[in-house]
Amino acid sequence: MNIFRRLFKIGQSEAHAAVDKLEDPIKLTEQGIRDMKEDLDKSLKSLAEVKAMAIKARREYENYTSKSEDYEQKAVKLLKSAQTGSVSNEEADRLATEALIQKEENMKHAARAQGQKQQFESSVEQLEGNIKRLKSKIAKWENELKTLKARVKVSNATKNINKQMAQIDSSDTISMLERMREKVDQEEALAESYGEMAEESRSIDEEIDKTLAQAETSDKAEELARLKEKLGINNDK
Repeated sequence: MNIFRRLFKIGQSEAHAAVDKLEDPIKLTEQGIRDMKEDLDKSLKSLAEVKAMAIKARREYENYTSKSEDYEQKAVKLLKSAQTGSVSNEEADRLATEALIQKEENMKHAARAQGQKQQFESSVEQLEGNIKRLKSKIAKWENELKTLKARVKVSNATKNINKQMAQIDSSDTISMLERMREKVDQEEALAESYGEMAEESRSIDEEIDKTLAQAETSDKAEELARLKEKLGINNDK
C-alpha cells in the first residue's frame, strides 16, 4: 500500500481541480497525515502481536530444549541403574529407549519453535524499521503542513492587499483630492472673511470710544472755564 499515493489522491479528478486552490492541498495533506497515523496504529498493533508470538516461540523453544535434556538425563540414569542392578537390563533398555524417543520428539519441537522464533524476530525487526520510517515521514509532513499553512496566511494577506490596491482608481483619487483642496480653500476664505468682519467691528468700536472721549474732554474744559470765571480767575493776566 503506497501511503504517498493516498496522500495526494493522484488519479482522482477532484485532485486536479483542488490543486488550483491553496486551501485544498492543506486538506489533502491533513487527510494524508491522518491516513499515515492510522497505518502507524495498525503497524504498532501488528508489532505487538508479532512480538508476542516471538516471545511465545522462544519460551516453547526453551521448554522443549529443557525437556529434551531432561529425557536424556533420565535415559542415563536408567542405564546407570541397570549397572547397579536396581533395575533389570531389559527394563532399563526399554525405558531408556522410550526416554530417547521423547528426547528426539522434543528436539524436533524445539527446532520448529526455534525456526518460528527466528522468523518472528525477523518480522519484528522489519516492522520496527517500517514504523521508524513511518514516524519520520509523519513528522516531516506535519512540519511541511505547518509551513504550508503559514504560506497560505501570507499569500492571503498579500492577495487581499493587492486586490484592494488594484481596486483603487487613480482618477477617483485625484478627483477626491481636488474636492478636498477646494473645500479647504473655501474654509480658509471663510475664516479670512470672519477675520475682516471682526477687524471692522473693532475699528468702529475704537472710533466711537475716541469720539466719546473727546466730547468728555471738551465738557470738562468748559466746566473748568466757568469755575474760573466764577472765582474771578483770569489766566490771561
